Amino acid sequence: MVEIKGYNMPDELYYHKEHSWARVDGNRVTVGMTDFFQKEAGDIVFVDLPEEEDEVEQGEVCGKIQSRKWIGKLVAPVSGEIVEINEELEEDTSLINTDPYGKGWILVIEASNLEEELGNLIHGAEAVTKFIEEEIKRAEEEKAKA
Repeated sequence: MVEIKGYNMPDELYYHKEHSWARVDGNRVTVGMTDFFQKEAGDIVFVDLPEEEDEVEQGEVCGKIQSRKWIGKLVAPVSGEIVEINEELEEDTSLINTDPYGKGWILVIEASNLEEELGNLIHGAEAVTKFIEEEIKRAEEEKAKA
């Protein structure tokens, strides 16, 4: 686990620049939203998810995550077929806030092009640290403008 300025970012995961994470287990990829995303969003109140058996492409918006402040997008970190949705989120969306890398997972994709696509994601302590530091700076600049 890498902690960057108060954000927990497990370094075994792969990250999309839109703050979805990917945990790879063979060809199955569990997807959720990062600690940075949930802290910036605040309390998650609604999750709009795709259906099982939907096909998604890497980088495609495949769902929406709504907090009291704004609506964020769930972006597929890899291409493939959605094989599982976290049903518990229908009852308790706060799992994304309280346990973003555990019980707050969102969906599972059976990846179709994993080896090639993992190279497009952010991975490893150094790359993840750089990514989060840039995102913190960007968020601070946006708040300063507002």
